[in-house]
Amino acid sequence: MRYADGPTVEVRVLVDAPVAEVWALVSDIGTPVRFSAELQEVRWLDEERFVGRSAHPAIGEWETTCTVVAHQPERAFGWVVGDPAHPSAEWRFALEPDGARTVLRQWMRMGPARSGLSTAIEAHPDKEERIVARRLEEHRANMQTTVDGIRDMAEARQAPPA
Repeated sequence: MRYADGPTVEVRVLVDAPVAEVWALVSDIGTPVRFSAELQEVRWLDEERFVGRSAHPAIGEWETTCTVVAHQPERAFGWVVGDPAHPSAEWRFALEPDGARTVLRQWMRMGPARSGLSTAIEAHPDKEERIVARRLEEHRANMQTTVDGIRDMAEARQAPPA
């Protein structure tokens, strides 16, 4: 698995809430901040672009400018990092109704443009596959925590008052 191949990772969860309820959460760029160990803050720049501030123990802190590239209400919400024509990553939430429930997926693809991972790969080209695999696993864990958190929030909104 090489960075140039555009490796991907996807997680999914079944949410006991209607698509509209889940959409309200995934289309809010601030929601992932509540759950991610890495994403610290987001803020809109305009109607299509936002800045995300992240932190990682091995990398430090950084900011990226993201552009929304998918906004299909109750279906998909996605963005790219960096230059929309040549991004360093692509992220997407996809929603699918399952009766009164919702299948929620989060997907990401690395590359093709350089990212913070590129420096580590260039410093240790013989370890590229291990570096990429480790980073994908970090993303997978954060993404699973995020979709689980969204599920919990959406389901809590469905619970009858005590």
